[in-house]
Amino acid sequence: MDLAFTDDEITFRGEVQKYLRDNVSSDIRRKLLEGQKLSKSEMVTGARVLNKMGIPNWPKQYGGAGWTPVQHYIFEEEVQAFPARTTYDYGAALVAPVIYTFGNEVQKKYYLPRIANVDDWWCQGFSEPGAGSDLASLKTRAVRDGDHYLVQGQKTWTSDAQYADWMFCLVRTNPDVKKQQGISFLLIDMKSPGITVRPIQLINGGHEVCEVFLDNVRVPAENLVGEENKGWDYAKYLLGNERAIDASVGICKARIQRIKELAARTCLGGGRLADQAAFREKVGAVEVQLKALEMTQLRVVAEASKQQSGAQDAASSILKLKGSEIEQATAELLMDVVGPYALPYVSEEERTTGDTPNIGPGWAAMIARAYFSSRAASIYSGSSEIQKNIIAKAILGL
Repeated sequence: MDLAFTDDEITFRGEVQKYLRDNVSSDIRRKLLEGQKLSKSEMVTGARVLNKMGIPNWPKQYGGAGWTPVQHYIFEEEVQAFPARTTYDYGAALVAPVIYTFGNEVQKKYYLPRIANVDDWWCQGFSEPGAGSDLASLKTRAVRDGDHYLVQGQKTWTSDAQYADWMFCLVRTNPDVKKQQGISFLLIDMKSPGITVRPIQLINGGHEVCEVFLDNVRVPAENLVGEENKGWDYAKYLLGNERAIDASVGICKARIQRIKELAARTCLGGGRLADQAAFREKVGAVEVQLKALEMTQLRVVAEASKQQSGAQDAASSILKLKGSEIEQATAELLMDVVGPYALPYVSEEERTTGDTPNIGPGWAAMIARAYFSSRAASIYSGSSEIQKNIIAKAILGL
């Protein structure tokens, strides 16, 4: 494998960097750097800016950039490092590839342009109270009733459901077969009667995840993607895309750079924290792991460049597993930097109104919240235990 980028790829990286500098709001970038929560309008604006340059994983015939896997990798790395990714776009990144790969022409024509322009906000209706890591055990039921399905059940940990216009949802349409074989993939309008969204208060003070209750929700049968009872295949395809993204190499690179900059400004024991051997060793160890992860992601990208089928590489589970661990490790290093100033809790309202004076440096307030958020990294998109099972079976042949 040749890890060197070609001249064209280096030129492309420069074009991405220039586009981000010229088009991403400095206020949005500052908030992202500081870990502040963005409003829905800011997230939509930021997503539209990125989509105008190109939607990396979409084929050109559907309005995508038509980029190679390497260009996709470069784009995502630069967006994460800038930073400019205002939201995890469940529409463009996750449901759109399922629609253009398995959906019919009517669905492609209607949904894809709206997703590209972020006219609709999407959420993911997968996990349930009794079906998280063992997703195939889901119990939300969809029963065919003429031209509709009647959907009854509950989803949980549904990110940004309070903002969502649509949800792509796994439902059980046949309870009498092997559990993986009786699942279907439905697109559900969140304005439908019978849907209740209840935010879940998190340890970091936010409530970006929700419970979603579906009480005999009528969903047009035309909103079924692909074939009935084939939803598990579509879900595996979607999760393969999600786990490849979840490596977050660019995010961790930017975070390590911030750790070094803040450590150089932090005094401890009569000197700078950045000069202490024990701290430098910890940072160095994480950097080595991050470089190894980057090399692994490039291997996956190189393999994807050879394939024409769009099949998902099981190595995406390695990216998800190690990416989660490194994201948590960098969050812990930031906690080492901020020290006791991580203790005070400043609400989003207090932070935006400026009524409460900072305790310690201004950059300290959001670090603990980011740390607590990172604890979920080894659970969402498939827990670390599930990733290890996939690696053992699909890669090691155990």
